Amino acid sequence: MASVGAIDFPKAGFDAVIFDCDGTLVDSMPAHFDAWCEALATYGAAGVFKEDVFFAMGGRPTRDIVVEINNQYGLKLDPEAIALAKRDAFLRKLHLVEFIDEVADFARSLSGKMPLAVASGGSRYVVEKTLKLLNCSDWFDEVVTADDVKNGKPSPDIFLKTAKLLGVPPERCLVIEDAPPGVMAAEAAGMQVITVPMPILARLP
Repeated sequence: MASVGAIDFPKAGFDAVIFDCDGTLVDSMPAHFDAWCEALATYGAAGVFKEDVFFAMGGRPTRDIVVEINNQYGLKLDPEAIALAKRDAFLRKLHLVEFIDEVADFARSLSGKMPLAVASGGSRYVVEKTLKLLNCSDWFDEVVTADDVKNGKPSPDIFLKTAKLLGVPPERCLVIEDAPPGVMAAEAAGMQVITVPMPILARLP
């Protein structure tokens, strides 16, 4: 399991908790970055996606990121083809994914005591595979993904939809996130947000 150090989770003031998946509940971002690099290289665009940019864009749907890469570098990559190649590359690395201890412990402690959900910018297929691998699917009442909303993070759509499914007002939802687009989306939805440090940073001296 990966660790990010102490996180000051509130003990009251919310009636539901919504967790991002990648980089928040699970330490999967290195595997996702490697998958991105592999997919882009397959289509002749090796090296265009820098690691710092990748982390800053965490949580955004794959297709949206491809559009931005195209705009930035004057490329004409097919967002659908890249998304599929990236998904397949990540699934081959899924065995490398592990819980982020502190977040998983918090989710486990609340499971069955209040409504919990996952709201991820990933595809439903990959998110459900990830949760199943780590045997935590039954912790959550709802799983909402980029496939379920028109506008991905940093739009608030995914969090507003999740709150509606949980039957809890947005202002009574606590969101656990790691990346700027997700934090912006949660704040735009009027929710409380706790930001999780990146495990890669937590391991630095």
